[in-house]
Amino acid sequence: MSRHDPERAMTGIRREFGEHGGVCMSIERSSTFTVMKPGTMPEIFEGIRGPDKGGCFLYSRHFNPTNDVLARQLAAMEHTEYATTTASGMAAVSCALLQLCQQGDHIVSSDTIYGGSHALMAETLPAMGVRTTFVDPADTAAFAKAIRPETKVLYTEVLANPTLKVSDIPALAALAHERGCKLVIDNTFTPLCFSPAELGADVVVYSMTKFINGASDVIAGAICASRSFVYELMDLHTGRVMLLGPTMDPRVAFDISQRLPHLPLRMKEHSRRALAIARRLEEIGAPVCYPGLESHPQHARYEETCNREYGFGGMLTLDCKTTDKANELMDRLQNVERFGLIAVSLGYFDTLMSCSGSSTSSEIAPEDQAKMGLSPGLLRIAVGYTGTFDDRVAQIERSVKAVGLVD
Repeated sequence: MSRHDPERAMTGIRREFGEHGGVCMSIERSSTFTVMKPGTMPEIFEGIRGPDKGGCFLYSRHFNPTNDVLARQLAAMEHTEYATTTASGMAAVSCALLQLCQQGDHIVSSDTIYGGSHALMAETLPAMGVRTTFVDPADTAAFAKAIRPETKVLYTEVLANPTLKVSDIPALAALAHERGCKLVIDNTFTPLCFSPAELGADVVVYSMTKFINGASDVIAGAICASRSFVYELMDLHTGRVMLLGPTMDPRVAFDISQRLPHLPLRMKEHSRRALAIARRLEEIGAPVCYPGLESHPQHARYEETCNREYGFGGMLTLDCKTTDKANELMDRLQNVERFGLIAVSLGYFDTLMSCSGSSTSSEIAPEDQAKMGLSPGLLRIAVGYTGTFDDRVAQIERSVKAVGLVD
């Protein structure tokens, strides 16, 4: 059973009507806001007043009414006190880590994460005096061994991108809090399937470009955390979101807010189809990896800590061993079978496919890819929900046989 019902949590927040009573909220596009009395403005800049502190809105890089509605919806979904939205998932990751770490601090991170996140911690943050040690995401003991006195953050993804290893979130949370660290979790692959804050995470980050939005038509991110941490991020003098300025367009916030009520339905169908395809591929002997299969090394861990009604997510992989073989399979799946599209990203209603080592993980050096178990021919498949179910299973079965992955 779930620890809580994220779907019910989203419906339990205050309903926001449009300014004329519309069932949809209004889009507030103003960049700046009027104060009625001159003395209010200095108090806003001093942090004494704000939209929920007896004051008002100031400037849309700080807080915006439309973005704030989406933030409250996300916080309700995640069971965190508050949230803030950003212009991209990388903005969410970067601002969260920069808020938690100063020069001389240290991060222990999963070695198998999105390539942009890896590049941030391996190449960009060291230039600011913040170092990172990378470890196996499934090995909690490796995290513990890597912690130093100056470690401030443990960082991982619920499902490692792209190998789909599963981190032990409760154990990492206990470790982080015992050692005086914060646990930051990227839940992009598994919204609703997992509730990291309920499992002990301090900060949950998202690329909402993916499953949460679900239409591959906007770039967006989110940071869900305590109210005090969000206020730190928005502080006028030291807040990384406020000062670095990755502001979400209110029109994007409106679009995502309108799609959130459908997220439970979408995640269940992504999961249902991915599990069925993975089971069929395993039956015919294809080199498939999916956390819903009992053959997955962390299957039991996933099952014990997930919100079970949302399943095992929409991501699976096929290890084609070589880039050429992966390309051959993608070409057939897209251009012969019309099974899906050769494109990066995930969470779209159509299936998206990419060879991770030469695309979304290409920022990671080949020797590090090998160390983390990322085969050059690993095909990452984000299973969509278009087309008839039986046709999609038949299409991928024919394709893996045609390229010689199975007899």
